Order: sequence, then structure tokens, then C-alpha cells
Amino acid sequence: MVTILTILPEGFEEIEAITPIDIWRRAGFEVTVASLNAPRLVSGRSDIVVQADTSLAELEADLVYDLIFLPGGPGVKRLRSSSKITEIIKRRDAAGRFIAAICAAPLVLKDAGLLERRKYTAHPSTETELNEILSIQSVVVDGNLITSRGAGTSVVFALKVVEILAGVNLAQKVGLSICAEVVS
Repeated sequence: MVTILTILPEGFEEIEAITPIDIWRRAGFEVTVASLNAPRLVSGRSDIVVQADTSLAELEADLVYDLIFLPGGPGVKRLRSSSKITEIIKRRDAAGRFIAAICAAPLVLKDAGLLERRKYTAHPSTETELNEILSIQSVVVDGNLITSRGAGTSVVFALKVVEILAGVNLAQKVGLSICAEVVS
């Protein structure tokens, strides 16, 4: 079974988190939602409160998941200031394990030193720090890194993750079930 860890900081972008979680669960993936900090109730940027399954502190140190996902939104500043997140991201990258980030969350990848000589995309608001954004592409895959532009690209992003982790047939099946086009 495909396993995904989604990490939610206070101020996360709801569409960018909930849409992929929903699509991945439709695909039959086991998605664990962890709050960045201790409270399991996490408030998003639009004040929608989500109950996480656990907190990052409660998880085992290895975090053996097929993919770790970081949504964007104003909460990215909390992800960026977390040394634990930086450590997790660096270890995963060194092991060649999948990391996905959308909107402003690729800034976390930059802080961990993962974007040098790699292709990526992100929200246009990050261009002052991420000056090599591939701004036309909705989703960019470079090795084990999967990045996307923002809330409006959440569906295509989530389906691309399904394709990468479980194949195009499942991505197409899930896409059809929600009337979305699968772009390979």
C-alpha cells in the first residue's frame, strides 16, 4: 500500500492540503495527516479547522512513508522555521525518497539546499527567493521532488502523484471519477 505523510502547519492553504488528501485516499493510499506542532486541530489560512490524525512529534523518527507532502499557504513560514522539517527533508532527499511541495512550500526545499541544479515550480509570490521557477508548468517532477504552483493546480498535482506512485491507469481512473483530466 502506498503511504503518504501530509504535514500541516497553522495557516496551511486548505485547498492545497485537502484536495490532494482526498484524491490520494480515493486512490486507496494510506494518508496520515500530522500537525506540525502538538495540537491536532490545525487552522488553515481561511480559518477552516482540520483535525490531524497525529502530530509530527508523535511519529517515529524514521518517517517511513512513500512520500512526504508539504502544502503551501502562510503556514510555510512555520515549516521553514522548523529544524525538524529541514532535517526530515534532507534525510529523505539523501535517500532518494519522494518529497512533494506546492505553492510556497518549495521554499522549504530551498532552505534545505535541495533545489540547486534541479527543476521546480512554485507560486509566483516566491519568485524573489526562487528565481528559477518553471512558471508555465502546473507540476514539475525532478527525480524524487514533485512541485506544483498553487491551489488551482491541486487536482493535477495530486493526480500526478498517483501516477508516479501507482501508475497512470489508477491516476486516470481516479481522475475520471471526479471529472478531471489526467495530464501525463
